[in-house]
Amino acid sequence: MHYTHITVAGSGVLGSQIAFQIAFKGFKVSVYDISDEALARAQDRIEALKPRYQEDLGATEKDVAEAYQRMSFYTDLAEAVAEADLVIEAIPEVVQLKTDFYKELGEAAPAKTNFATNSSTLLPSQFAEATGRPKQFLALHFANEIWKNNTAEIMKHPGTDPKVFEDVIAFAKAIGMVALPLHKEQPGYILNSLLVPLLEAAQLLLVKEVADVETIDKTWMVATGAPLGPFAILDVVGINTAYHIGQAKASATGNPEFVKIAQLLKSDYIDQGKLGRATGEGFYKYPNPSFLQPGFLKGE
Repeated sequence: MHYTHITVAGSGVLGSQIAFQIAFKGFKVSVYDISDEALARAQDRIEALKPRYQEDLGATEKDVAEAYQRMSFYTDLAEAVAEADLVIEAIPEVVQLKTDFYKELGEAAPAKTNFATNSSTLLPSQFAEATGRPKQFLALHFANEIWKNNTAEIMKHPGTDPKVFEDVIAFAKAIGMVALPLHKEQPGYILNSLLVPLLEAAQLLLVKEVADVETIDKTWMVATGAPLGPFAILDVVGINTAYHIGQAKASATGNPEFVKIAQLLKSDYIDQGKLGRATGEGFYKYPNPSFLQPGFLKGE
């Protein structure tokens, strides 16, 4: 199936980015959210994306203006999905919320419409039955700042129709993504299955007082050629997010080291207003963190 009209449900940070990227690549996009206030915030976010596209992708003012003209905004779900070939769901990571949404969506959308979840922590099989069309449902997961970090992890569940899987892979490529097919369900997909253990290992080295932040990052950067070490990555992810993951791990495992990680992140960073790159300081100070200084990788 060749997609022409896409609906993005949920217009938060990533939902807004997904919608604008799709429109930028020439598709008609309907953006759905639950209130006019939410949509107004989304429109502000999208306005703020325009200069980033000009700066990072060399887009012209005309390109970004035309992309915006291909977008329409709705608080009525039936109207938002009336012409949709594909609905990408990007609503909060709450199981009940998503389940209720899919039941409503399954009734409102035309029979032709395929559904994709952008969930980063939940599996498509958890919602497949609620959609009423499990064969036409899978996961399509994007990274933040998708115009630059252009990964699309496409993950089927056991009931996904292989044709729908292929269609979504083709669509991901059509919107400028590097399509990354996953043939079996995996919590955290590929990216977070690799990244979360790395970030966890770095934090454990820190709380065990094996080495400091800069030495741990320097080791990773020099030995692998990576542009960022794990703590610089945590500054991008945001220290609040790292704290929630650490807390969840602490309560799930009872491991005192994870309790220590959560306590350290709260007292030394969150309580001090150091939330990462977004606030100008986390493990490093921005815009000129020490890991970007000329001598850092030489061990000076």
